[in-house]
Amino acid sequence: MIAKLSRLLLLAACMVSLTGCGSIISRTVSGQGHGNQYYPGVQWDVRDTPWRFLTIIDLPLSLVVDTLLLPVDIHHGPYE
Repeated sequence: MIAKLSRLLLLAACMVSLTGCGSIISRTVSGQGHGNQYYPGVQWDVRDTPWRFLTIIDLPLSLVVDTLLLPVDIHHGPYE
């Protein structure tokens, strides 16, 4: 029972660490927002890179995070 619970917690920690990667990077790393004011994480995810397979995982999560942060984006302006 404890092993099953620890595996579940490890899986949850991995999922949380991957959640909204494009959203976080586009807002915190200088120059990664590329001037996108609305949904910068989604814009960051759909760029053409060799890591496209991660987009399948990250795009829905970035969409949710960007939607929740939309009022912040409206107030903040473009991420340069």
